[in-house]
Amino acid sequence: MSYKIQDLIYQGEKGGVRNWSTIGGASFYWHPDWLHIAEEATGITPTANIECTQEKASESDAAETIVKHLNDKE
Repeated sequence: MSYKIQDLIYQGEKGGVRNWSTIGGASFYWHPDWLHIAEEATGITPTANIECTQEKASESDAAETIVKHLNDKE
C-alpha cells in the first residue's frame, strides 16, 4: 500500500503535541519544537527527522514526514 496524506487520521493536540494515526493503528506524534516525528507522545525517541527549509517545522511538514516514513518502511 502506498500511503498518502489522506490516509492519516488526525487525532488532535494535547499539550502542544499533535497526534496522527493510521487505519492500521500506528500512532505518530509531533510538537512544533521538534524537528522529528515520534511513535510516542514524549518524542524522546525520534522515528524520522523532518526535512524542512525553515528553522521550525510545520504541521504539514510533520504529516508529510509521516507519509514518507510509512512508504519507506514498505
